Amino acid sequence: MLHVFEQPLSKSYTRLVQCMLSRVFQRAIVLGFMNENPTKTVGNVKKVKNQVDFWTKEEFEAVIKTFYIEDFYQHFCFFTLWFLFMTGMRIGEATALQWDDIDFEEGTVRINKTLWLRSYTNYSFSTPKTKASNRTIPLDAKTLELLSNWKKAQALECKTDFVLSFNGVPTRRDLVMRIIKRHAALAGVHRIRVHALRHSHASLLISLGENPLVIKERLGHEDIQTTLGTYGHLYPNMNFEAAKRLNGLVEISTAKSDVAQVQNNGVTAGLAPEVAR
Repeated sequence: MLHVFEQPLSKSYTRLVQCMLSRVFQRAIVLGFMNENPTKTVGNVKKVKNQVDFWTKEEFEAVIKTFYIEDFYQHFCFFTLWFLFMTGMRIGEATALQWDDIDFEEGTVRINKTLWLRSYTNYSFSTPKTKASNRTIPLDAKTLELLSNWKKAQALECKTDFVLSFNGVPTRRDLVMRIIKRHAALAGVHRIRVHALRHSHASLLISLGENPLVIKERLGHEDIQTTLGTYGHLYPNMNFEAAKRLNGLVEISTAKSDVAQVQNNGVTAGLAPEVAR
């Protein structure tokens, strides 16, 4: 028996195939080639929401310990992972970043394009994924310091407008994936996908108790529902933290005498005065 797929198909892929087949069969019905849509008989494949994967702060700290930044290439690798982890940028947004998108005085990075890379000599810029993706986000002081250090190191080796480049050309996603694979193994932590660095940034902010609206703005989500739909499962413990903060917050000081002067009514009639009150 011929096995076309070595691994089971994901639910999302199966749903996509079913949707495409359903459209084909619906068109066939319109053209009179068939009377019913078999995908409707089978029923829809149940949607299963995948849990996002990410590195915790401790795992990321273990990974960056494996870089020797006195070596130029390892310096590039270190800074690339750091920048993605600490900004939550999409890989296409980060690889498109130019030095004039960085405002060192204001401490911000402007995100207004994404990179479509076919080869080192064949690439183009396009608008960000959504309108909300066009944004400016503040950078923390340490990231600004590391960014400045990387700019100086890069200038000694190559001339380029790309922030994330060690050889003058844009950085490919598969290169970042190889960096993650190599250094995750060296650190003894689980390997994640490139996009999971974005999830790692969001989970870090959530662990700090950051407002979801701030996370939405930093990640460039179109609406808060996207943010909560993606990362809402990381918030349960925050509910207990909220309860702790509420404890003792409101001072209790009751009246020393009856200032309400509540009288008996139809509901409380016949009850003892202290109960009626």
